[in-house]
Amino acid sequence: MQTVNVSLAERSYPVYIGSGLLGSMHPAFDVANEGTVLIVSNDKVAPLYLQSLLDSLPGNDIHQLVLADGETYKTLESWSRIIDKLVEIRATRDATVLTLGGGVIGDMGGYAAASYMRGINFVQIPTSLLAQVDASVGGKTGFNHPKGKNLIGAFHQPASVLIDIDTLDTLPEREFSAGLAEVVKIAAVRDAEFLDWLEDNSAAIMARESEVITGMISRSIKNKAAVVAEDEREAGVRALLNFGHSFAHAIETLTNYDTYLHGEAVAIGMMVASRLSEIRNFCEPGFSDRLGRLMTTFALPLEVPKNLHPKDIMETMKLDKKVIAGLARLILVRQAGHGFIDSSSDKLHIIEAIMASQST
Repeated sequence: MQTVNVSLAERSYPVYIGSGLLGSMHPAFDVANEGTVLIVSNDKVAPLYLQSLLDSLPGNDIHQLVLADGETYKTLESWSRIIDKLVEIRATRDATVLTLGGGVIGDMGGYAAASYMRGINFVQIPTSLLAQVDASVGGKTGFNHPKGKNLIGAFHQPASVLIDIDTLDTLPEREFSAGLAEVVKIAAVRDAEFLDWLEDNSAAIMARESEVITGMISRSIKNKAAVVAEDEREAGVRALLNFGHSFAHAIETLTNYDTYLHGEAVAIGMMVASRLSEIRNFCEPGFSDRLGRLMTTFALPLEVPKNLHPKDIMETMKLDKKVIAGLARLILVRQAGHGFIDSSSDKLHIIEAIMASQST
């Protein structure tokens, strides 16, 4: 087992990474020793891992809520069901929410924990690769609005994160690939040597070799933990972790959250952002092709769908959380491992990058 610490003073917490962690007593669950516990999961993950989690818990006052699976259910209604369940079980401020599932469950359960009685503890138990390498660490919680992704939410750090890589054994290939987009993202903007490593180990990654996967997850989290420790609430450097995301969120919104997995949309968004970096002469030509080759190896989509008009994408991006004073704060790259915040790209440059990434 490996442990990565997210250092945030009194809000610091450990991330445990290993095989066979579910099903036995673990320090990640110490916060649940006293008080009511609510496990929030979905109808795909719960049949696979809920009993193992129940076997891991020391307390007796344990309750369950199983929601429908999918980004289309990351809504006010689903969040309300979690709050209603906490009220029903008479949870008090010593209660703990355990989120067992992917990023959708983690985000909604975390926001319910942030908002119930102005904040109770929660523990992240991510079962998708995307959640393990990205969504479960950093304290971003919330849900979608029909006009934009993750518009409702709060920063609320978990008490701990437990990553059992064995849960990836049941993860469909498409969802595994979607998680790899977030791995590529953090390497592209922060860790050039990691990007080299991903290229060298792509076959072993796709074969889900245990030692390689553990190392990949650990390095991703170490990178993200360092960024979060420096900038918890995304006032500066943490914005780099949004590489590709402004375009991705617009694509997800315009396709009603039912066409692309989040990581797939991020992969497309990274292609747009890297092409924009080249169009603006911020980086040498060829970086977008390099990312494209790696993401093709990881079975990720690269093209903006041809039925989405660039102007509609631009209009949707206006409601993105990363827009400040009317300017889109896009994350671009100067070279591998060196991302930066750009607010100088004009509408025509952005549309050119979208069109260069669009299927024909």
